[in-house]
Amino acid sequence: MKAKVTLVEGQTWLGQAGSGHGIVLDASPDIGGQDLGCRPMELMLLGLAGCTAIDVRLILQRGREVVTGCVIEAEGERAAEDPKVFTKVHLSYRVTGRKLSPAKVERAVQLSHDKYCSATAMFLKTATVTHSIEVLEADAGGNG
Repeated sequence: MKAKVTLVEGQTWLGQAGSGHGIVLDASPDIGGQDLGCRPMELMLLGLAGCTAIDVRLILQRGREVVTGCVIEAEGERAAEDPKVFTKVHLSYRVTGRKLSPAKVERAVQLSHDKYCSATAMFLKTATVTHSIEVLEADAGGNG
């Protein structure tokens, strides 16, 4: 796996992943950024949310659960002093589907946390990672 960042201007960078996809990164304006992209530490939280989202969806699909929507919000607290690593992260899962089993959703989230999510494993080196789960029934039209 590879990644590269290339300076665009000031503190704005173009990130390129080995998969060929790109993203704009920028620093906050108080240190020279132009607010043109995500902050690198925001990308860390996005990576965590994305990693566990993929796990949970896959686990539920394999369990024949019908998921019509899924939102994971990540909120993190960082250390006051450098390096300002994450010290606390809370993941809020909102999973929508048809006749979803709350127990299966909880199990999927726990499996992601305990076994499958590489990002969670890395965050656990410096942070307490907690979660909450909301399971919702899809409307009659199948919308989540």
